[in-house]
Amino acid sequence: MAYTTINPYNGELLAQFDTLTAEQLEHKLAAAAQCYATWKHTTYAQRASIIAKAGELMHQRFDALARKITLEMGKRIDEARGEVKFSADIMAYYAKNAERFLAPQALEPSQGEAHMESSPIGVIFGVEPWNFPFYQLARVAGPHLMAGNVLVIKHAGCVPQCAMAFEQILLEAGAPAGLYTNLSISHEQSRQVVDDPRVRGVALTGSVAAGRSLAAWAGQNLKPSSMELGGSDAFIVLEDADLELAVKWAIWGRMYNCGQTCCAAKRFIVVDKVADAFLKGFQAGLAALKPGDPMDEATTLGPLSSEAALVQLLGQVRTATDHGAKVLLGGTRIDRPGAFMTPTILTDIAPENPAFRDEFFGPVALFFRVKDEDAAIALANDSDFGLGGSVFTRDLDRGRRVASRVETGMMFINNISWSDAELPFGGIKDSGYGRELGDMGIQQFVNKKLVRYVLAQAPV
Repeated sequence: MAYTTINPYNGELLAQFDTLTAEQLEHKLAAAAQCYATWKHTTYAQRASIIAKAGELMHQRFDALARKITLEMGKRIDEARGEVKFSADIMAYYAKNAERFLAPQALEPSQGEAHMESSPIGVIFGVEPWNFPFYQLARVAGPHLMAGNVLVIKHAGCVPQCAMAFEQILLEAGAPAGLYTNLSISHEQSRQVVDDPRVRGVALTGSVAAGRSLAAWAGQNLKPSSMELGGSDAFIVLEDADLELAVKWAIWGRMYNCGQTCCAAKRFIVVDKVADAFLKGFQAGLAALKPGDPMDEATTLGPLSSEAALVQLLGQVRTATDHGAKVLLGGTRIDRPGAFMTPTILTDIAPENPAFRDEFFGPVALFFRVKDEDAAIALANDSDFGLGGSVFTRDLDRGRRVASRVETGMMFINNISWSDAELPFGGIKDSGYGRELGDMGIQQFVNKKLVRYVLAQAPV
């Protein structure tokens, strides 16, 4: 398996990199273990000087780094710039707050005194996807390096230059050898890494299939893991919603990153009273998007990440229509070079249709009409996934009530503000377990140790 840069805008092969040999992999794992032996004893201030500096370098080079994203996976350049800046902010956030998050916590036992303290556990193996090439790395690097762990990371095979750039930034920021290591390895080698006794935890962001496989392997090795997997988020529009606002968020929520986002709006569940009006605006907004060079700021529709991603999505649409779904908009490849697909709306999706359960990782929206709020909630909860979701209503109390009833890891009222450094991110059901970002994100791979003192006589 080679790590390859293919520009999805035009299909041009730009670079190719070999996987590590067994000897090279052993050398990198040994360096990581050796680094941990000293890194775990550093102060928070010493760690923060490196992590904060890495964030500063990302801010300084945001345009060049963004262009790597666009070149390798096709993200529109303005979105890519935003991703790099946010990634830099995550590094700064944990550099500033890690010590506070992991400070000893006093307890109140009935006798004596006690506290909980947090300590790192060792080398953490991360497996990260291509859809946010820097953000996915920053949200594991920031917290887990600041916690005193070290990281070895297998990034996606189609973004090798982004992976190498992130490692280089940390080295330039002063990271010691082995603190953060990019591993260009095969799937089989990934299992060897999980088996390795020097590796003490596993973090994955990816598909449900990948999560099941790696979580099972980590479990066999009795190693803690966090899994951020797919999603099929409900976008609920109630009859009292501000439709203009809802339509704008619907277009953004489905089409941001060309729809290639785990927590994107994917199932549009609209109360019948406003369904026609919503659908008219939604369809018009999607139809108005124009394909073009993602490096051009004027482009409103970029390519999918790869030819394989496009073929898979087209196959899902065909399967959906074979089982009775109707194509209201799009559903086809765009006749031009590159991995471009028309924005698509599918309707009339019956529960027995595979599309009812599937995740569509691209510009395909599933549209459902429901009679009322209760029906909307029931449909939202009739999913194997549980990552995010949103509800649109002018009544904030009603929005909170609906948010509480939807079975998911995150809910948003009148917006889809998925991610802030300060807020935990993650899901339930087939969307995985564990949380990233916020205070919770740094707690995933630390030992929560009880220390107790009691003045008492020795037992007889």
